[in-house]
Amino acid sequence: MTTSKSSDSDAFTCALRILGRREHSTSELRSKLVRLGFSAPEIEAVLARCREYNYLDDRRYALARCHELLRSGRGIGLRLRLDLRQHGISESLIDEVLETINREIEPLDVLRQQLERRFAGFDYAAASEKERRRIVHHFLRRGFSLSQIFALLKHTP
Repeated sequence: MTTSKSSDSDAFTCALRILGRREHSTSELRSKLVRLGFSAPEIEAVLARCREYNYLDDRRYALARCHELLRSGRGIGLRLRLDLRQHGISESLIDEVLETINREIEPLDVLRQQLERRFAGFDYAAASEKERRRIVHHFLRRGFSLSQIFALLKHTP
């Protein structure tokens, strides 16, 4: 069993150290502080203080997370929603962030970039059935719809 740390400033210092490495959602930071043994009142005070200083912002975190997943080709659409949910982002904020992302980014452009980067020179017409399935499933797992995938693959020379 963990013991409570001595003061809010200790918890705040730990929170700053955690946030200094990368952005975190409120839920992630809360979990880390719980694991470090801080009490619930200390944690809530620290979270409020971090939000007050704008060190902790779930909307900013969610947007950054979505952009990272899109840039790396690890997710789009439903995959983004599931990832944000796993990181403790509320459904209403997920809806807002995904609406913003959908206005900024065209899924077919992301798909095209990922196809060129990951499978350069792929020719759908010349590919074997096994190779076609492998590529289609690769993009399905990342959240692209089947119609988006085939719209791009069948029109790629």
